[in-house]
Amino acid sequence: MRNELLTSAEDLIRTRGHSGYSYADVAERVGIRKATIHYYFPTKQSLTAAALQVYRDRYKDALIKIEDDHAHALDRIDAYGRLYFWGVENGLGCLCAALLAELDGLPDELKDGTTAFFREHLDWLERVFAKGRQNGEVNTNLTNVGAARLVVSSLEGALMMERILDGGAGFEITLKALRTSLSPAS
Repeated sequence: MRNELLTSAEDLIRTRGHSGYSYADVAERVGIRKATIHYYFPTKQSLTAAALQVYRDRYKDALIKIEDDHAHALDRIDAYGRLYFWGVENGLGCLCAALLAELDGLPDELKDGTTAFFREHLDWLERVFAKGRQNGEVNTNLTNVGAARLVVSSLEGALMMERILDGGAGFEITLKALRTSLSPAS
C-alpha cells in the first residue's frame, strides 16, 4: 500500500506540482479512504518528501547503472538523457522541476530535497565530463561545470516543452544536439 501511495503521489506531483494535488486525489487513484493515507503519511508534506526521496534514490541507482553499462562519456550523457525520455513518452514532467516551480511556497524539507536532487545530478555530470575530458572524449572548450549545467537545463527544458510539442521526436532532436555540442571539436 505504501508503494502504491508513493507512486500515485509521484505521478500527481509530476503533473500538478505539490500544491496541485490532495490526499483525496491520491485516495481516489489508489481506491482507498483518505484516512488510510494518514496511517502511512501523517501529512501531505511527509508524503511529498517520501515521494521525493524515492525519486532521488531511483535516479541514484540509474546513475550507477549508467556508469556500469557505458564507458564513454558521451554514451553516459546520452543514457542519462534517456532517463528523461520516459517522462516525455508518458506526459510526466520531472518531479523536482515541478517542485522547483513552486519553490518559494515549499517547506524547507522539500526545498532542500529538490536542491539536493539537482546538485547530485550536476556533480555526477561534472565527474562524467571531467573523465571524458581526460580521455579526449568531449569538447574541451566547455568547462565541466558549464557542460553539466547545459545538459541538465537542456533536458529539463526539453522534457517540459516536448510534452506539448513533438513528444519523443522533439526530445530526440535535443539529445542529438546535446551530443553534437559536447563532442570534441573537429
